[in-house]
Amino acid sequence: MRLENEQQSSNVEDRRGKSGGMGSMIGRLGGMGRLMAILPFIRPLLRSKTGWILLAVGAFIYFSTQGGGVARDSAKEDKQAVFISKVLKTTEDVWKKELPKYGYTYKEPKLVLFRGSTRSGCGYASAQSGPFYCPADQKIYLDLSFFDELAHQFGAKGDFAQAYVVAHEVGHHIQNLLGILPKVQRLQERALRTGNQKAVNKLQIPVELQADCLAGVWAHHIRQKLDPGDIEEGINAAAQIGDDMIQKRSQGYVIPDSFTHGTSKQRVSWFVRGYKSGDLRSCNTFK
Repeated sequence: MRLENEQQSSNVEDRRGKSGGMGSMIGRLGGMGRLMAILPFIRPLLRSKTGWILLAVGAFIYFSTQGGGVARDSAKEDKQAVFISKVLKTTEDVWKKELPKYGYTYKEPKLVLFRGSTRSGCGYASAQSGPFYCPADQKIYLDLSFFDELAHQFGAKGDFAQAYVVAHEVGHHIQNLLGILPKVQRLQERALRTGNQKAVNKLQIPVELQADCLAGVWAHHIRQKLDPGDIEEGINAAAQIGDDMIQKRSQGYVIPDSFTHGTSKQRVSWFVRGYKSGDLRSCNTFK
């Protein structure tokens, strides 16, 4: 993608380093805070020469091995964060222009970057849950480590594969603005009350496929910013995270009634449909 001259979005909330856990808490305390946190463990060692030697060796090992890795990880993540912010800005530009054509005003969502875990309007968010959109607070939640998983575990590499993920979550925000998500959620709640999980899953599939289609519409309108092979990266990403592909990879067989996002073929088909048309009206997955 050619985003070198693209502005960053002002709607990114960076919570990296603010996640839960004792390690991250101590990490936020600062120099004096860290000293106070570990002082009870250090004090006994200060009473002997051997203790002083152990402290010196431990400090040397810690600072010589820990610092470089953290710096490298932070630099990589910071670069990714800038890229994601620019991608989000392109979605804002596209949908602020496109939604009014259909009688709607685009309200920009926030994108929360976090590491490990954080709180959301929809409850506890963790890296294990993957990227998601929370309609309660109209925010997208993303742990950047997901992109390593996307590339290495799912085989979906490339900058556009990452951009597709963001555009898909923005698609859910559009569904929320259009009133689609609330309607589906009411139907799902009704199904849950009767214990019909199969119906809940079935209702979720067109929601996810429509978000894929809306990601395709976005891609259509930024095609001048794309490099050769970008759309192929998006198609590959859609294919690699189809329910059937994920289940085959993880357990060797598929259970169609448990699908919640659609098959690889469906996800690719709807993404391509949105990309070719560039028209929100082509994304009616509920027919």
